[in-house]
Amino acid sequence: MIALLSILSFLLTGLFLLVNIYIIKGWSALKHPQIKPDGFTTKVTVLIAARNEEEKIHLTIEDILAQDYPKHLTEIIIVDDHSTDRTPAIISSYAERGVQLLQLNEDKPLNSYKKKAIAEAIKLSGGDLMVATDADCRMGKKWLATVVGYFEMEKPVMISSPVSYFEEKSLFERMQSLEFYSLIATGGAFIGNNRASTCNGANLAYRKDVFYEVGGFNGIDDLASGDDELLLQKVAERFPGQIGFLKLYDAIVFTHGKADLKAFLQQRRRWASKSVKYKDKKIVALVVGLWLFNVSLLFNFVAGFFNAYFFKVFAIQFLLIFVLELILLFPVTTFFKRRKLLWLLAISIPLYVIYFVYIGLLGNKGKYHWKGRMVR
Repeated sequence: MIALLSILSFLLTGLFLLVNIYIIKGWSALKHPQIKPDGFTTKVTVLIAARNEEEKIHLTIEDILAQDYPKHLTEIIIVDDHSTDRTPAIISSYAERGVQLLQLNEDKPLNSYKKKAIAEAIKLSGGDLMVATDADCRMGKKWLATVVGYFEMEKPVMISSPVSYFEEKSLFERMQSLEFYSLIATGGAFIGNNRASTCNGANLAYRKDVFYEVGGFNGIDDLASGDDELLLQKVAERFPGQIGFLKLYDAIVFTHGKADLKAFLQQRRRWASKSVKYKDKKIVALVVGLWLFNVSLLFNFVAGFFNAYFFKVFAIQFLLIFVLELILLFPVTTFFKRRKLLWLLAISIPLYVIYFVYIGLLGNKGKYHWKGRMVR
């Protein structure tokens, strides 16, 4: 029995090793892109779906209005998703500066209000390139020009751009940042390997005609989440090799991690819920395999108290994780100018293993709270 469990553990460890080598290779394959510096011609629509964001949405709007992209080529549409605070009033106060407010008025309950909000904004839009972000994000003045400069130079049909946490106030939030960089790098790496699978909707751009050509959110609108990854996968299936990852610092948008464990787990559970709709079942199988690898880590650690041999297996697995994560995250944190976070790696890994197993068990089951609603 011990031999069988050991073989299984090492097989799963081999899978983990191969996946991480694939991600490291993919991130390295993302070269410094060429962008058009000026002479832009693309009409852009910046899309935001907002619900109860009165605390920070004015900062996001101010950042977008401060972009150095030509104003006559910029359209801003913010959809208020039935907010119960001052969010609509704050958005309306920017009307004279060209910010358009669209208010959802759904009389029947939906499970995917955000997708509905984005789809309605796209209907109203006059732009050729949709640039989606979130109502609590911050960005530098060159953000939009960098995205469009890449679009006009390379002609991708969809652009996934980097997202970073910032302004951390606790050790917990800094640990989230390090883990989040690994997720962003994974999305970029799969694009670098010409197998687009994941992205982040806080910084996603796509051609309007492509959105309609793939049927928009049809077929994926029964889940609350997935306005980013599931749409990307539809586009990747229809336009293979035509999705780009914009590996430039000026293209980053910044947002905040979760302040407490409950909010963090709710967010990760929401993210995990999308996996049931992944078109590429090989990716689903891969995620399951990685989940089993983490289960084997926990098993070997606990079993080590009864048989010291399992501690040795656990130690080998942990060392491999640490080395591979360090190899990946060194260039990634260098790109994000956050290399100092690497010292958290040793304590982040054990906690990551526990939460990954936990979320894997609960992510696709039942309903969860999001923005004050119970959704699935």
